[in-house]
Amino acid sequence: MSNSVSAVNDNGVAIVTIDNSPVNALSFHVRAPLMQALVDLRDDASVTAIVIACAGRTFVAGADITEFGKPVQQPDLRAIVAMLETIAKPTVAAIHGTALGGGLELALGCHFRVADAGAKLGLPEVKLGLLPGGGGTVRLPRLVGAVKALKMIVSGTPIGADEAHEAGLVDAVFEGDLTTHAVNFAGEIARKGGPFTPVRDRDERLGETDLAAFDAEAADLARKARGLEAPVACAQAVRNAVTLPFDEALAAERALFVKLVASDQSRAQRHLFFAEREAAKLPAKDTYKRRIARVGVIGAGTMGGGIAMAFANGGFSVTLLETSAEALQRGLGTIEKNYAVSVSRGSLAEDAKHQRLAQFKGSTDYADLAECDLIIEAVFEDMAVKKEVFGKLDAVAKPGAILATNTSYLDINEIAGSISRPQDVLGLHFFSPANVMKLLEIVRADKTAPDALATVIDLARRIGKVAVVVGVCHGFVGNRMLAARGSESEALLLEGATPSQIDKAFTDFGWPMGPFQMGDLAGLDIGWRNRKARGLTAVIADTLCEQGRFGQKTGRGFYLYEAGARAGIPDPEVEALIRDKAAERGIAPRAISADEIIERTLYPLVNEGAKILEEKIAARASDIDVVWVNGYGFPIGKGGPMFWAGLEGAAKIVQRLDHWHQRTGKDVFKPAPLLKRMAETGSWEGVEA
Repeated sequence: MSNSVSAVNDNGVAIVTIDNSPVNALSFHVRAPLMQALVDLRDDASVTAIVIACAGRTFVAGADITEFGKPVQQPDLRAIVAMLETIAKPTVAAIHGTALGGGLELALGCHFRVADAGAKLGLPEVKLGLLPGGGGTVRLPRLVGAVKALKMIVSGTPIGADEAHEAGLVDAVFEGDLTTHAVNFAGEIARKGGPFTPVRDRDERLGETDLAAFDAEAADLARKARGLEAPVACAQAVRNAVTLPFDEALAAERALFVKLVASDQSRAQRHLFFAEREAAKLPAKDTYKRRIARVGVIGAGTMGGGIAMAFANGGFSVTLLETSAEALQRGLGTIEKNYAVSVSRGSLAEDAKHQRLAQFKGSTDYADLAECDLIIEAVFEDMAVKKEVFGKLDAVAKPGAILATNTSYLDINEIAGSISRPQDVLGLHFFSPANVMKLLEIVRADKTAPDALATVIDLARRIGKVAVVVGVCHGFVGNRMLAARGSESEALLLEGATPSQIDKAFTDFGWPMGPFQMGDLAGLDIGWRNRKARGLTAVIADTLCEQGRFGQKTGRGFYLYEAGARAGIPDPEVEALIRDKAAERGIAPRAISADEIIERTLYPLVNEGAKILEEKIAARASDIDVVWVNGYGFPIGKGGPMFWAGLEGAAKIVQRLDHWHQRTGKDVFKPAPLLKRMAETGSWEGVEA
């Protein structure tokens, strides 16, 4: 019928196959022939049942996201599903791989759904700042119940075939050749005879809904959404499925979808969707990649242990090296405890825990790293210490082994230049906890070989990380910009703001927590140690550390923490300290607005990002956004600092930076030339490497 849709008749059961690699997205060139095929088969007397299947590795994994925001070409998905529901013959969706978004909505248009045992089904549109726009919010509750549908749609997390079967979403789960099973299933259903009830007409599960319990669950999910619009709209759409007639609920879903797709939040989240994929692209598709089977990690502390777990979780054998047997056993013990916690929470099976622990080999001898294909050091952040470690690796690592440093700040070119194989050296900057945090800054040094870089980009995907390639400078992209964001924090305190006021400005903006809350959580002593090593000072934070106030771990930092509490309360002693330090400097406290806090923290963040682009430390503005959303908690609904600059208005940012530069004389406020050009053109394009 077409290159993307075909149909064959198997003894009365028509098999309609969608073939639109790589993920069978429902592009217009698929929808048009699919609609025609279904109409033809509906009217074909020789056909008693219809199976919709897909070629390749997956069922339909969604709509064509590139069509969002453009005029809709008919037939759209809603028209196809509506037509499906007019077919009197039994229709069966045969799901393998993933049925996501529009793919699941297509399946919901069928009378029945069967799945391969390894299939995943879900409606992840919320992650793009949207809700399902093809009837998913109205049909799914009719099969699984309103509360189950609410959780699936608001989380956007797919469920497995067995769970889908138990919930009523899937009618049968099969092992083996799915198409054969689906044809047999459809033929048997057809022989039994109808009528066959479309999902739209199945109201039994809706009648079970306790609206008070539903509303409580929806309110809890809305709180967790932290200002995102799509989760709230999803909840409303599912509620409409319960309280409104089908067609009214369907129309309400469409109205909500149209509103969301035009919103800044959805634009931001779709921007991030494409940005992550662009950042993960290999420098050249034909670049040779080195074989990585065993990974070595030097240092079994918090960071090293987390890195080791990340690779073990990805299926790699890991050699974990420490300086002493005692430190090694302590590190391995912590790893075992971490896996035990996952088992207790139900996120990891007991046998899986044992399998992962079996992948670790502990050692205190550098010679045991000779069999490793990739070695990552996670030792103390000191250049002399790093060079000593790399000198030992130069002596024992096999030819072609990739040697990586987890440094957060140090010059990787200097590290690479200290050994005989600089082409094998690069940075792998993980974020703590490394087994959980998604971001991985891959730092390309001047002499890093292309195949070494291509290998670790591919490796990041295999261990579930979001990778961004950056260049060498102090702090790379993330921490360099973090320093700019925090450069005015103490000045704001001394001039009259309180820690809680600054933190509230951040959380109101959409951050999960403010800078002082984050400092207390991470430990104030970490920054203190780093400042001392660099000859820097921070009058308030240094004084707190000198008093033994390191944050949550000591029960006192910028905030007070009651026994076992994770949330701090304002501490009058800290506020008195701030006033005393201000008085010593002759600074008279004044009222400071939330707008000023944002201008003096987030505007320098954007400005530093512009400098990073100018220096070619980052290849694209979108790469910076990926770093900040995945590694530092920048609100996803604002798309990252560089995307947000466009929403905020680059001209406004430049004007206010100029204001603060004239008032303070600080370089952090001096607008970057590239930011000024962005203010004139409205785009970062044309300035990226």
